[in-house]
Amino acid sequence: MSTTYETDVVAWANEQAALLRAGKLSQLDIEHIADEVEDVGKSEKRELASRMAILLAHLLKWAFQPERRGASWRATIRAQRRAIAAHVDGVPSLRPTLVDPEWKEIVWGDALRIATNETGLQDLPEACPWSDAQVIDPDFLPD
Repeated sequence: MSTTYETDVVAWANEQAALLRAGKLSQLDIEHIADEVEDVGKSEKRELASRMAILLAHLLKWAFQPERRGASWRATIRAQRRAIAAHVDGVPSLRPTLVDPEWKEIVWGDALRIATNETGLQDLPEACPWSDAQVIDPDFLPD
C-alpha cells in the first residue's frame, strides 16, 4: 500500500481512512491529514464566497441594467439564495462569515469584477448598497 500524499492524494486519502477504521493510528500521516482537514473548511468558505459573489453580481446587473432584466437573471438570483441558505444550514459555523466585514469586502470585489466583465459597466458602487438582510431576502430585488 503506502501511497504518498504527493503522488496520488485520492489513493492516499483512502489508505488513511482504512488505517483509521482499522485503528492503526501509529501508521497515519498526521501532518497531511491535518492539512486536509483544514482545507475542508477553506473549501466550504470558497463555495460560500463564490455563490455570494454570483448573487451580488446579478443583483448589480438587475439594479444597473433594468432594460436587460429577465427570467434568467431572476432564476440565478433565486438559485444562489437557495444554495447559500442550504450551504449555511448544512455548515452552521459559516453563518458568522456572512457578516464578516473583511470577507464581505473580498466578495464584493469579486462581484464587481463579475458584473463589470459581463456588462462593461464601470460606475458601480464601491461598497454593497444593500443590507445583509436584503441580499439574502428571497423577495428582494433592487429597483
